[in-house]
Amino acid sequence: MKSFEIKPIGTVHSPLKSNSEAPIQPKYSDFEGEIEVFPEFAPGLQDLDGFSHITVVFVFDRAEGYELLTMPYLGDRERGVFATRSPYRPNRIGISVLRNLGLDGNRVRVSGLDILDGTPVVDIKPFVSGFAEADSAVKTGWLGEHKDDTDGRKSKRDKEVER
Repeated sequence: MKSFEIKPIGTVHSPLKSNSEAPIQPKYSDFEGEIEVFPEFAPGLQDLDGFSHITVVFVFDRAEGYELLTMPYLGDRERGVFATRSPYRPNRIGISVLRNLGLDGNRVRVSGLDILDGTPVVDIKPFVSGFAEADSAVKTGWLGEHKDDTDGRKSKRDKEVER
């Protein structure tokens, strides 16, 4: 199969400097920051200000290697990496749905950040809930076995295994 190259379109400016500081998902984050889009891609931001949320596609640039079986933050046993949101994936691609606070030139102000400062951004898409098939038939796999009683911070175990 043919390989391909992905070119960053921008970078994240975030108060989060290390993995141990980051919440496990945007839902648990009050952090604000910016997505700086490189000037040659800035015209692509036109009309994005009409969307309350955006999906940011980025590269886990600090993750090294991958684990096909991994211990997820909310888990009590190993799971297949494709059944988790672990950064230690074969292609190190991440996604986060963030609140769009507005545009300032080539910068998108966001909240709900769970992405580290300096992370390369490879795409931004408007989040449109009506485009996702979300009804009572949605299953959450092994995550459905857990109550949502977390504060969204990494556990002591995860902080000790900072990678």
